[in-house]
Amino acid sequence: MIQTAKRLEGIGEYYFSQKLREIDQLNKAGKQIISLGIGSPDLPPHPDVIKVLQEESAHPHVHSYQSYKGSPILRKAISEWYQKWYEVNLNPDSEILPLIGSKEGIMHICMTYLNEGDKALIPNPGYPTYNSAVRLSGAMPLTYQLRAAQDWHPDLNELNALDLTGVKLMFINYPHMPTGQLPIPGKLQQLVDWCNEKKILLVHDNPYSFILNEHPFSLLSLKNAKSTVIELNSLSKSLNMAGWRVGLIAADENHINQILRFKSNMDSGMFLPVQLAAAKALTLDKDWYAGLNEIYAQRRMKVFELLDQLNCSYSTGQAGMFVWAKVNDEKGTDHQLGKGGAMSDTILYEANVFITPGGIFGNAGKDYIRVSLCATEEKISESISRIKRSALPATHISVASS
Repeated sequence: MIQTAKRLEGIGEYYFSQKLREIDQLNKAGKQIISLGIGSPDLPPHPDVIKVLQEESAHPHVHSYQSYKGSPILRKAISEWYQKWYEVNLNPDSEILPLIGSKEGIMHICMTYLNEGDKALIPNPGYPTYNSAVRLSGAMPLTYQLRAAQDWHPDLNELNALDLTGVKLMFINYPHMPTGQLPIPGKLQQLVDWCNEKKILLVHDNPYSFILNEHPFSLLSLKNAKSTVIELNSLSKSLNMAGWRVGLIAADENHINQILRFKSNMDSGMFLPVQLAAAKALTLDKDWYAGLNEIYAQRRMKVFELLDQLNCSYSTGQAGMFVWAKVNDEKGTDHQLGKGGAMSDTILYEANVFITPGGIFGNAGKDYIRVSLCATEEKISESISRIKRSALPATHISVASS
């Protein structure tokens, strides 16, 4: 048996990859699981976007290799999108790098900047890929705590108390996943200033800025941000294009050129019709986002009903395509993933409904669960009915507003 590389030590299979296989087995056994766990949009892109893909794919010249930097048409559309919605001016020729999904950009950034022995600050709770990408690069993750009492934003006093020796990167994302916390520009400006002072690159993962949020925000809109900020963005969530794999990095020219050195050795350019369709998607007006958010708002109200049924407490002011909720039941504290893990398992095996345990996002999430809005109101209602028919708690709880 050939041994695997040391870089895989401590890296497990992605939680959802493993869980989806289990759910598939349960479905084969006749359980008909309703999944409220994953943030994969169940709605299609705009018809005009699909039309562009279909029409452009019929042209004979579009099937060749494409530029590693992406089509100029797509980069121009991204630049105009950033100017329109974020009031950020980006040079389409030098400050934008299209990606085959923003998740790959996390790996590209880590491989570009981190060496063995370096460190990167990652949030707890936070997206698990930050941790694994840092480890795969040979560096070590250094977690920093996020707390509800601090609006799920970093505490600079706590950051200063850490041993920052060797820290080169810091990951954040607002609206925050998994908590749904909206960005607070004043606090984030302080963080940008701190990273400039400490010579730390601040990587902002920004895929949720349009979902249930009236004020899309880019970290690059803050003063002196370009000197230290690398922003990841995506068409997966707000434009219903998750399977299309279209993302981007926005940063100053120096960072783009450095990341391109790694990326160009890892992949090639995206299929041109996908890029042209993505450019079309970026021209959609406010009616598109308003219509999408109306659907998510209605679904969120049904999720609130579900969480009331489970005796969980939550903020009604969350953004993004999930609801983050605290488990008030004291059972399950000995579960590997805490009370949230115990509740998730109970719901899955007793009610045939899958909800994500908050503990997969770090130990700060062990008392929480996360419910996806990427399911129809009918499926959420059926989930409520299944929970009511099971032996799960049915105590109404007062809601924490924000």
